[in-house]
Amino acid sequence: MDADNEVDQTLLQQFSCMGTTDKDELINQLQILVGHNLNEAAAAFFLDMNNWNLQGAVCSYFDFESPYKLPSMSLVKDITIGEGESIPPCTKFTKTWRVQNIGEETWPPGCCLTFSGGDRLCADERIPVLSVSPGSTMDLSVDMVSPQQPGIYESKWRMSTPSGSYFGDVIWVILTVAEGGTLALTQQLSHLSDLGSSPRMDETNINPFGPTSRPSSQTLFQDSVQQTQDSDTNMMC
Repeated sequence: MDADNEVDQTLLQQFSCMGTTDKDELINQLQILVGHNLNEAAAAFFLDMNNWNLQGAVCSYFDFESPYKLPSMSLVKDITIGEGESIPPCTKFTKTWRVQNIGEETWPPGCCLTFSGGDRLCADERIPVLSVSPGSTMDLSVDMVSPQQPGIYESKWRMSTPSGSYFGDVIWVILTVAEGGTLALTQQLSHLSDLGSSPRMDETNINPFGPTSRPSSQTLFQDSVQQTQDSDTNMMC
């Protein structure tokens, strides 16, 4: 029985290796894949922990012993203008979050905000992000377009390193699409306010439920002047 058990264990080990069963060769391959800063004893440890499966050993190494420390990021708050309002179908809008580098090192050049799952609301999957020093915050904005059909949509985004490794908090976009939504309109009015100008009522009626046209203040002023002139002329006659 003991001999049979030993044979079974040997067969399982051979199948798990999915290639060679030479332990020295597996140790050498693991060192090549992750770098020769990993000594033979450590390589043997990770391989043995994964029943001498090379792929499993590589994953374990990068999970627990990788010398490359990932950046740190925390989501501070969602500061999207009009957050909580619904938006009409097929409408452009901007989603903005405030994030903070809570680590001890500056983010490396080449980091991106990356789409990682859910509903695709943006043509770009990766949005370049500037480096952020420790303790500093940054506003991340993504231009999106609402889907064609009304409903509730979710989109997941993550910060990623230049090599594609995710780090920091998960960022969610939860969007309600409905006819008559006001999110885009609220953002447009906010942009006008930021520029120090106000909507021109003679060109654009901001009330979608109001009349299609209305006299401008310039027209009303001109009518008033004309009425005064007509009155003075009648009195002279």
